[in-house]
Amino acid sequence: MTRAQLDKQPGEVAAMFDRTARRYDLVNDVVSLGQVRLWRKAVAAAVDAGPGEVVLDLGAGTGTSTDAFTALGARAIASDFSLGMLRTGVRRHGGNALAGAGVPFIAGDALRLPFADDSFDAVTISVALRNVHDTAQALGEMLRVTRPGGRLVVLEFSHVTFGPFDLVYREYLMRLLPKVATVFGSNDESYEYLAESIRDWPDQAALARIIQDAGWSRVAWRNLTMGIVAMHRGFKPA
Repeated sequence: MTRAQLDKQPGEVAAMFDRTARRYDLVNDVVSLGQVRLWRKAVAAAVDAGPGEVVLDLGAGTGTSTDAFTALGARAIASDFSLGMLRTGVRRHGGNALAGAGVPFIAGDALRLPFADDSFDAVTISVALRNVHDTAQALGEMLRVTRPGGRLVVLEFSHVTFGPFDLVYREYLMRLLPKVATVFGSNDESYEYLAESIRDWPDQAALARIIQDAGWSRVAWRNLTMGIVAMHRGFKPA
């Protein structure tokens, strides 16, 4: 079972990403037409973490997104539930899970994070919140491990805001994206799941309500690339 319309089983989703880990970053660059690099920069700017701050990058995959935080001087932890993704990231960061380029790689389930309360100045998750079994529970866990006054940044695929482009985008998403992934040596099954999970995901306003209901305050969002992705931000009440 891998299709997004079925109930998301963590073991199945993790295994799917294990299979695509080796080519994941390359295929993301290709299928997003390079936009993923701009999205990472936007997230790093929104998190705005500097020296002395600690960031949890959840759903970090191979740690490519995590590097954007350490480049600004913050300490960052890359966490994911796909061991295949983490192993690929460790190899690319020098082969040491706890010291690779200053980024620790830690296996963790978003529904039961292996961190103490109030541990992080900021928690972020990029294009991975769709993959968890219980969105509200995951957001509650992120709230628990964030210090009072700390911040959350969620980057997730969303709903295109420009009507004429929406039809073109959906056609690409459902028909061409899996084929493009196959050409570049990735698992087309994974990208069928990706396309369906994007299609079925709540829109910007609905996700903002889910984040707020989980206990985050001052929730707002900003569309990137005409709403192909949206970046939501919230704060843990002091």
